[in-house]
Amino acid sequence: MGLYTKNGLPLLEDESYIFTSSGLAVGQLRGDKVFSPEGHYVGTIVDDRLVYREADSRCIGAPFSISNRVGHAAAHAATATTLGDEPRIPQ
Repeated sequence: MGLYTKNGLPLLEDESYIFTSSGLAVGQLRGDKVFSPEGHYVGTIVDDRLVYREADSRCIGAPFSISNRVGHAAAHAATATTLGDEPRIPQ
């Protein structure tokens, strides 16, 4: 099963890190939340979707260092009806 944003953009999970399909680092997975390399909240994993939730946005993570990786080909998925917004991720 793949991981997607709320609007269906494909993401790649590699151990505890999340990347865009073009290989840009989105953040690190801590529990069900994803934090950017700067430690800012990116979104919450709900089923197979990364969604931005205002209630969770007050969470702060520790900064970390990670390299971008080689991109991968993946098809988009249909938009989810999960409560929350599309997360702001690098393109």
